[in-house]
Amino acid sequence: MNVTEIFYSLQGEGQLAGVPSVFVRLAGCPLRCRWCDTRYAWSAEQGDPMPLDDIVRAVRQYPCRHVVITGGEPMMAPDLPDLTVALRDADAHITIETAGIAHDPRIACNLMSISPKLGNSTPEDPRLAHIHEPARFNLAVLRVLLDTYDYQLKFVVDAPADLDEIEAVLRDLAPVNREKVLLMPQAATRDELVRESPLVADLCKQHGLTFCPRLHILLWDNRRGA
Repeated sequence: MNVTEIFYSLQGEGQLAGVPSVFVRLAGCPLRCRWCDTRYAWSAEQGDPMPLDDIVRAVRQYPCRHVVITGGEPMMAPDLPDLTVALRDADAHITIETAGIAHDPRIACNLMSISPKLGNSTPEDPRLAHIHEPARFNLAVLRVLLDTYDYQLKFVVDAPADLDEIEAVLRDLAPVNREKVLLMPQAATRDELVRESPLVADLCKQHGLTFCPRLHILLWDNRRGA
């Protein structure tokens, strides 16, 4: 399994924001989101091969149960089911951060943290857009994930018009527990987060959805591995 990095921090987003967690970032992603802040994990070759036992040992050295498997797009990793089972057997609480574009029924997961990619994620570069656009959204996979796991749906908001697309997605996925739907500002730096948060907070109030903090950006700006 190709791993980009393993680090210990606080969960920055969603229902478990603030919880000490070990992050396992897997390498490789078929998407090319315009605002992606982990481009260094796009290529599987940018990671280092790491046996599953070594990953579990690296995770267990930290004083917490919570493990976040992220990427890249971790659901594309062929060995992900084996990793999740090994972590489950080590009594870990497993969150998987995914765009919701692939699924394997063998995956063990306590919280499926799904961030469907909206039209605002498509890059301006036509070459990258050609890669990204056909792969960014899979309604059938999203439905399976919501039906199979405890979940949260996190949407990146770049402009008020994004709410029309979000509401359309929620209608297509109905029934959805709207208490598990979170909106977060598109921001890569602390200054951007502070500037954009009031707009997203107002949209949350208008639509009855939950504001999603991005605690890691607030605390550590755009520093990698924080």
